[in-house]
Amino acid sequence: MPVLEISNVSKHFGAIHALNDVSFSLEPGEVIGLMGDNGAGKSTLVKIIAGNFRPTHGSLKMDGRELVMHKPVEAREHGIEIVHQHLALCDNLTAAANVFLGRELRKGFGPLRVLDYGAMYKRAGELFKELKSETRPRDLVKQMSGGQRQAVAIARTRLSDAKIVLMDEPTAAISVRQVAEVLNLIRHLRDQGIAVVLISHRMPDVFTVCDRVVVLRRGRKVADRPIALSSPEEVTGLITGAIEQVA
Repeated sequence: MPVLEISNVSKHFGAIHALNDVSFSLEPGEVIGLMGDNGAGKSTLVKIIAGNFRPTHGSLKMDGRELVMHKPVEAREHGIEIVHQHLALCDNLTAAANVFLGRELRKGFGPLRVLDYGAMYKRAGELFKELKSETRPRDLVKQMSGGQRQAVAIARTRLSDAKIVLMDEPTAAISVRQVAEVLNLIRHLRDQGIAVVLISHRMPDVFTVCDRVVVLRRGRKVADRPIALSSPEEVTGLITGAIEQVA
């Protein structure tokens, strides 16, 4: 059973039709590359999945059940996490503090409860180990590379036992070595049975780590293809309109 089914979803902002009749499904442990030019509807679709927007038409199902959300916290309750392009990390805090930001562990009783730093350092270390990242819980985020920052953001999604992780341009503006590190993090999520939607403009990343590619153009889905049956040239043609649509 698909972990997520998107059926005939449209989103209109007055006269602007950001999405029109988009459908696709996502299996557990599957990585989908979501591609398209600026204004194609990628961000709108991701915000619908993440609970920021409600679709104008169409429906979402998760594990076979209808999914209706009014705010992002409800998406998290259903096991949907998002790693934003700008990560939303606090540079002056440690890796562990960022992982637990807003969900801090405490110890003690009643009004005497205090932050349990030891437990947070330990759990953050376990998460980084699971992700095979060299990030250390006590390191300050401002001293980290782009790949380590992504590890912190991804570790944060693991606190809530996520079923789906939405990743918005995770390899933008980082070095080649750090790109490889981030792609390995995505593989580790996949190997743990977590479905990933990778929003990216970087063709090599999508064809390296994704199982399928979904292409949007002007709010419509123009392709949903296994990576093995597509090519960078075909996807470029679909994004630009040189190729109208493929089954």
